[in-house]
Amino acid sequence: MIREITTNSPEETIAFGRTLAELLTPPKLVLLRGDLGAGKTTLVKGIAAAFDAANEEDVTSPTFTLIHEYRGPRANLYHIDLYRVDTQRELDSLALDDLRSEKSILLIEWGEKFACFAREREVEISLERDGEGGRKIRLVG
Repeated sequence: MIREITTNSPEETIAFGRTLAELLTPPKLVLLRGDLGAGKTTLVKGIAAAFDAANEEDVTSPTFTLIHEYRGPRANLYHIDLYRVDTQRELDSLALDDLRSEKSILLIEWGEKFACFAREREVEISLERDGEGGRKIRLVG
């Protein structure tokens, strides 16, 4: 399945993220692709809210902490940022396999840096800037 949408503001990107709960039923490994500032975390705000795992304002980028966990009644979301992870050894030290369960959704930014995620992903979401606040979003899954 391929789905494409254009949002015109961060609020629309969050709203679109909320619509993805049905598609992202756990367990799921999702790659989030896009340049810095493309709106990946903004999209995760809507996804987390849809699963009652976090309020939109509580979702922040895991750039420095690498992993943020949001627990909800239907799913545990792990928002993972591999931008600063460069080697397989660094990746292994994160023990991401330990996060996988029947109730987990791994939302991985910069996962394309590691071939294992390209093979294992069930959904890939690409975001691209489109003007001032707009985003082109493409889902493959």
